[in-house]
Amino acid sequence: MKKLLLASAIAAACGPGFVSADIRINGFANLTAGFTTSENVDGAGNTTDLFGYDDNVDFSNGSLFAIQISGDVNEKVTATAQLLARGENDYEADFEWAYLTYSVNDNFSVNAGRLRLPLFRYSASSDVGYSFHWAQTPFSVYDVPFTNLDGLRLDYTNNIGDWDYTLQLGSGTYTSEIGGGVADGEDVLLITAEATYESFKARLVYGQSNTTFTEPTTDAAFAQLAQISPVLADKIALRDDSGTFTGLGLEYDNFTWFVSGEITKVTGGESFSADDNAYFVTMGTRIGKFTPSITYEARDGVEDLKFLEDIAALPAQFQPAATQIVVGFQNFFYEDYALTTVGLRYDLDSQVALKFDVSSYENKIQDALDATLVRIAVNYVF
Repeated sequence: MKKLLLASAIAAACGPGFVSADIRINGFANLTAGFTTSENVDGAGNTTDLFGYDDNVDFSNGSLFAIQISGDVNEKVTATAQLLARGENDYEADFEWAYLTYSVNDNFSVNAGRLRLPLFRYSASSDVGYSFHWAQTPFSVYDVPFTNLDGLRLDYTNNIGDWDYTLQLGSGTYTSEIGGGVADGEDVLLITAEATYESFKARLVYGQSNTTFTEPTTDAAFAQLAQISPVLADKIALRDDSGTFTGLGLEYDNFTWFVSGEITKVTGGESFSADDNAYFVTMGTRIGKFTPSITYEARDGVEDLKFLEDIAALPAQFQPAATQIVVGFQNFFYEDYALTTVGLRYDLDSQVALKFDVSSYENKIQDALDATLVRIAVNYVF
């Protein structure tokens, strides 16, 4: 089906209107190699990975190739499609973006289709390794299950004196795969405001959605719990629960040195999902073709156990089984870690950059999972 869609897109581009149409084709690629300096083994003796990396050199995780095609339908309407193939998915190409843009005027535009949610500073270019100084964007902040939106996004840009600003409003749905499961978001609403003054930039984000998470093992456990207490099973399951996303970003970049950071908070409503707090701070300097930098990031997704009072209200014979499910799921999804990354970017040539990052990972739940991650990347655009 995907090959048919690609063939149709190429055929349409090369059809009778191709000569007169303004078709633009560009692309980008990341070749990333990464490994941990030792084997990661948890307290139960299970071998684990760190963000998809282990002690064997991996060339798939973080590597990708993409082609973006855009064309003017008329003076007001532009069509954009991005085909992206990720190494972790065996380079199977998929439509990452596919949307139409209607330019109402020089300041206001309406976008409809599948497009990127403007959650972060580098949301629009988070896959374009060449656009930033890291080998990969900070996991703690950027690793969220909702990045694309199927729906509408309104963009408005203008200025007040020396301040330039952008306002964005998005609405629609999303579907993302998470650890063998699927997260579906409905009634998504996102508001973003960004302002720039000379070397300074600030952005605020607020979003909300009703989210449902399904996964075979999780669903089976909740079905078992429902036999004990349907009310408790409904509470702990992530089923059409209202969640929120808030974010703040600050940046100063005078093209010689820079410092920036982002902080986010994700809430999952009344379910097994804990509230997630994450942030990063990074700074670096540009010395000719070299950009050395240091980044500190952290994620805290641990909170007091929920639903203990509900378990205590159950008949005594059912409490052990209910506790195992309710407490077990909350503990399984808890995250609490920090990373310190020292990196170096070298601009090898026009539109080609080399990256070398070394990250020290501290797991604040299990010390045995502390590790050192090394990543080497080649990023280019064309």
